[in-house]
Amino acid sequence: MKDMKTKRGADIASDHLPVAKMKLKRKKYWTMGRTISQKFNTAFLQDTNKLNEFKIALSNKLQAFHDLLNGKGTTMESKWKEIKEAINSTRHEVLGHKKHHHKEWITVDTLEMIQERRNKRAAINTSQTRSEKAKAQAEYTEVNKQVKRRIRTDKCKYVGDLTMTAKKAARE
Repeated sequence: MKDMKTKRGADIASDHLPVAKMKLKRKKYWTMGRTISQKFNTAFLQDTNKLNEFKIALSNKLQAFHDLLNGKGTTMESKWKEIKEAINSTRHEVLGHKKHHHKEWITVDTLEMIQERRNKRAAINTSQTRSEKAKAQAEYTEVNKQVKRRIRTDKCKYVGDLTMTAKKAARE
């Protein structure tokens, strides 16, 4: 509904006539056969442990496929499909799909702390007695302070890195 006005009406028992401007919006129909590609959580590759885990898993899968592909009678197309399958399965196992949309400057450690804070919040909500609730509230408050501090430092570090790259680009 875009606009609504009332005007006097002469032919009915009521003393007003509602007049409205409306716009119809048609429903979008998605075409079948086209799947939405889910993005992988590539931010985990910034963490050295996850990066090493990804490299090891990928090299293991590619080594196994290398032994299979050395056989005679395989075409280039089949080799490419096997390599592509190895990369995709490794990405799915190690990295996983993006579940939450978060700011790109938040590090993996901070995300883990945020999850811990959520767990503490759930503990507050599920506590039975007042003493349990007070204890859980104190733990939550401490973790919340740490999360806020960590987010602040992450953002400051991210902005600092951006300015350094901008300065390097300006020099060159």
